[in-house]
Amino acid sequence: MRFGFTEEQQRFRADVRQALRSPDVRAAAADATPADGVEPDQRPLYRLLGKLGLLAVHWPAEYGGAGRPLTDAAIVAEELVRAGVPDTLHVNTIQIIGQFLLMAGTPEQKRRHLPALARGERFGSVLYTEPDAGSDLGALRTVAEPDGDGYRLTGTKVFSLKTRFVDLGLCAARTTPGAGKYQGISLFLVDLDAPGVTVSVIPSANDEQFHRVDLDGVPVSGDDLLGPRDQGWPLLNEALAIERTGLDYHLKAEYWLEAALEALLDREPAAAPDAPHASEARLAHEAHDAHLERIGRWDGALAADHILAWEVLTGIAADRVDPVAAAVAKYHSSELAQEIALWAADLPGPGQRARRTRAAVTLDSAYREAPGLTLSAGTSEVMLQIMATAFDSLGQEKR
Repeated sequence: MRFGFTEEQQRFRADVRQALRSPDVRAAAADATPADGVEPDQRPLYRLLGKLGLLAVHWPAEYGGAGRPLTDAAIVAEELVRAGVPDTLHVNTIQIIGQFLLMAGTPEQKRRHLPALARGERFGSVLYTEPDAGSDLGALRTVAEPDGDGYRLTGTKVFSLKTRFVDLGLCAARTTPGAGKYQGISLFLVDLDAPGVTVSVIPSANDEQFHRVDLDGVPVSGDDLLGPRDQGWPLLNEALAIERTGLDYHLKAEYWLEAALEALLDREPAAAPDAPHASEARLAHEAHDAHLERIGRWDGALAADHILAWEVLTGIAADRVDPVAAAVAKYHSSELAQEIALWAADLPGPGQRARRTRAAVTLDSAYREAPGLTLSAGTSEVMLQIMATAFDSLGQEKR
């Protein structure tokens, strides 16, 4: 396992951190931060990051990257979140859609899409989940019917993020209905400005809005088919294993725990022990100390969580994709982030909420985002099933 970083990685991290400290980036990040159910347009921030060359450092130079290793891309992802950059556009556009294009795209598809994504000029959203499918992607009903040299997509997708701000959708659809639950699925790159696409907001408590995307005979060309026809399921499984490093959830947990400590240290001081309400003061001090101890324990759990994420990342960088290790990392990080958010929700005091301190706003948003963490990118139950199946197979081998 990796318990540290090389000198070159530390130098690179310092350079990234310095770039993100510029007044322009700080101002743009502040303007891009959602709060109170208002979701600002984050594209100006990402265009600035694209000009700095920070969005896709691990992509080949011919596609807009810097040819750096995947581990350096993870370092950038860490520093972006620590600098207060909202990460959903980066996760969807670069880490998911960009990764799919690198894995399965044709040379022409890569040339057409990747450079603009790396520059922050175009953005993408994931169109997997459907109203009646829930977390079971194999139950999807969207169909892609042949139409000349291309297809027409018909169906409904839900719970996509940033969709009203993006240009491109990665859509899973059935090209051979009746072939079997996990067969006959293909992946398409969909122009979200094409005729037949309708995007609407799904009401929720989250600061980041969910969207419904209705596809009514949307035309896509044969050149928009990503990977072989009917082979979408194996591609999805491989990509999900790569996506499930747990790093994005870990960074949320880290950011929220820092906000929790900030809120605790900024709370109104309790009355002195010799005051008329000394017993209440003692209880308040004891609660304060208990919260500090709990934060220390969470910090230890975060350290272990970071190791899990980087073990998966270093494996992927060495072309070793371990779905079980990825499931462990995703399960641990998402559960941990959710627990921290729910525990820390009551830490900001009335004065902090009235002043709308950074910690109070952050933890309020975290509380509303947390329930979805153990659902996205594979539910915790699915992660446990992957682990249990692997351990069962290992036990059978030993017999």
